[in-house]
Amino acid sequence: MTPTTPRLPIILDCDPGHDDAIAMVVAARHTNLLGITSVAGNAPLESTTQNAIVVRDLLGIDVAVHAGAHRPLIAPPRHAGYVHGESGLDGADLPTPSGPPASHDAIGFIIDTVRSNDGVWLVPTGPLTNIALALRSAPDIAGRIAGISFMGGGLFGNSTATAEFNIWADPEAAAIVLSYGGPLVMSGLDLTHQFQATRERIDEVRGMPGRLALVLADLLEFFSGTYTSRHDDLRGAPVHDPCAVMALTHPDLFTRSFSNVTVETGGEITRGMTVIDQRTLIERPAPNCDRLTAVDADAAWAVVTEAIAHFSH
Repeated sequence: MTPTTPRLPIILDCDPGHDDAIAMVVAARHTNLLGITSVAGNAPLESTTQNAIVVRDLLGIDVAVHAGAHRPLIAPPRHAGYVHGESGLDGADLPTPSGPPASHDAIGFIIDTVRSNDGVWLVPTGPLTNIALALRSAPDIAGRIAGISFMGGGLFGNSTATAEFNIWADPEAAAIVLSYGGPLVMSGLDLTHQFQATRERIDEVRGMPGRLALVLADLLEFFSGTYTSRHDDLRGAPVHDPCAVMALTHPDLFTRSFSNVTVETGGEITRGMTVIDQRTLIERPAPNCDRLTAVDADAAWAVVTEAIAHFSH
């Protein structure tokens, strides 16, 4: 399934992460990927940067990786080794990265790229630290970008009862991003939990030829194992992050609801919660977010597998 419209220019801001790796594959296949920026999140910055370079190398694409923020704006650093392993990409025999990142100034790269290219979408799939720092450092880019399509938040949490990891990891950054004033597309947990790497889907990837497919199948096997062992209702790991890419490249796969979404930064038990206004009151706040609510999971998985097949040799 290849989109007929011109490829959207994007910057993928990520913290790889198994599902970030899948997002990179889909972005490489279906967007004009201007650059990849890394942020601390699923693992410390050194690991997420290395992982981004390794996946980039496996894809064989000429896209620079720029290292970004090593910690949240205010919150203490927190990582997700219990989901992704200590490396952030446990579960597969990965090659050594081809070299260091192109720079350690992801913020400057984001600002310069937005200023020199029209209509760039920012696609963050980790904590929103880099995006918030870029918006704070260069307020003019808020009016230059096409929008921000992010994976995070939702109607329920995973790090806490109310907070999803990416938002919980840096609530202050998320609050800046959600109030920046331009287009926002949100892939929250209530959406991404509909898109799972089930046994059948992993087996489909494992049956493909080439090294990339084998590596990704091993990664998805590990990833799904951590999810199914920790939940009583999941058949596989939710493959969260590619949803933020496909929201732009394959929008017809999704159902959406325009909603007002804010971030709780001060609550004792709700810090990091995305507060989604679902009231029908006439005087409710104006929507600020195109919130994805449902996905055609089989069709979306077909997009993922076609992208993997394209790069797997």
